Amino acid sequence: MPPLKKLAIITTHPIQYNAPWFKLLNERGTINVKVFYTWGQLEHQQKLDPDFGKNVDWDIPLLDGYPYQFVENVSAKPGSHHFNGIDNPGLINEIEFWYPDAILILGWCFKSHLKVLRHFKGKKPVIFRGDSTLIDEVPAFSIKKMARKTFLSWIYSHINIALYVGTANKAYYNKYGLAERQLIFAPHAIDNERFMKPVSKIDRMALGIPNAAAVFIFVGKMERKKNPFLLLNSFIELDDAIAHLLFVGNGVLETELKTTVNNLPALLSERIHFLPFQNQLQMPSIYHVGDVLVLPSKGPGETWGLAVNEAMACGKAVLVSDKCGCAPDLIDEGVNGYTFKSTDKEGLIAKMKSLLSHRSKLQEMGIQSLNKISQWNFGEICSGIERAMAKL
Repeated sequence: MPPLKKLAIITTHPIQYNAPWFKLLNERGTINVKVFYTWGQLEHQQKLDPDFGKNVDWDIPLLDGYPYQFVENVSAKPGSHHFNGIDNPGLINEIEFWYPDAILILGWCFKSHLKVLRHFKGKKPVIFRGDSTLIDEVPAFSIKKMARKTFLSWIYSHINIALYVGTANKAYYNKYGLAERQLIFAPHAIDNERFMKPVSKIDRMALGIPNAAAVFIFVGKMERKKNPFLLLNSFIELDDAIAHLLFVGNGVLETELKTTVNNLPALLSERIHFLPFQNQLQMPSIYHVGDVLVLPSKGPGETWGLAVNEAMACGKAVLVSDKCGCAPDLIDEGVNGYTFKSTDKEGLIAKMKSLLSHRSKLQEMGIQSLNKISQWNFGEICSGIERAMAKL
């Protein structure tokens, strides 16, 4: 048999949404893979997440089951939150020393990733995976928009194949010059099996939530992009004594949210609850406290919303704003949830009231979520990459 093709994967740091499919791709034995981590952090270091405002040390293994290498990062301010935070003078040499047949780059908007993209054009096939969309673009003409289109078209001219994660991401690649033959589906996914497994449920009463309550849940960073105040203000006006609201996470808006709640009348504030950031092994139990996940994001930059995948894998109905990249792919209106306009508080309230008035449907909607999300899995990502390698 001929030797397996070698694929170098370039990404910033180990994260819980990528490491499992790196492992699976390696285990499938169809491609010889090696991951090059460009942040340069050590194996057991915590990662500062600037949006959570704290160090995050994930409680699931992120470096097991696949070959990897941490590449020295010389940036004065290392991190994945700005272009110059990823600066690896030795990266190209390290990649070439391994002699791959193709390069897969996860995200180009870092100094070193862009250098790799440019260096290997015409030398090695370049596969790209990102999740940008056109959702935040305004239709009005401007010189800035024209310059942006010219720049992004130039960026993507370096790519042989783009792996698109969903409908909105595919439309983005189409706009910036990639042909249909260059696009292969490799969906955004989470570890469905872990979220679908039976879990030890958290006692609602311990959180101050009656077992009979209908619970709307927000999971994520408490930042302006996620728009948690839209959900809070909608809940305040919902005026339904059976409904409770649970915020899970940390972030820059946390103090302001809690202060707002503390200033509400007691009968209302006691139905709004907060939990801090929860690590991955605890998250399935957290979702089971809720009945409906609400992701009220207004952007810019809510390219997907993987909390929706997680909630659906836990069998939950979902309410998702139209500024979330996942909305056209994961939400079947009235079947497993609803979408709403990110600027429309009254629209969100109406959807929340509809779900409360048909609580008997919530379980069926959750089953529909579970059925739909089962098709959005790590195996499909690996299959997309295998198809891309076969085309090269």
